[in-house]
Amino acid sequence: MRSMSIPARICLALVSFLLAATTSLRADVFTNVPEAADYGLVYTLPEDLRKIYLQFGIDVPKHNGDNSWTLPLPARYIIDRKGIARYAEVSVDYTVRPEPENTIAALKGL
Repeated sequence: MRSMSIPARICLALVSFLLAATTSLRADVFTNVPEAADYGLVYTLPEDLRKIYLQFGIDVPKHNGDNSWTLPLPARYIIDRKGIARYAEVSVDYTVRPEPENTIAALKGL
């Protein structure tokens, strides 16, 4: 069987959907820079990387809809109904995504 890479936001949306469909849990999924910025979960690209991105036709400010050269940091939290964080996974490397299996295991451990 061949391995397949699934975009992180699709995995997050799937986890959110499955939680809502199979349990009484609710999951909010944030996938864009403004929401991530509210929680301090953004990475600002340095000038040298901006030039490289533009050489490849990647216009981060256009994608963001503003003038920012920021990318959301991959993060996943499980917060219980009392507002207590029961699980947190954040990477300062915007290319490293939390594994859905880790989140599912954490949910099962609650």
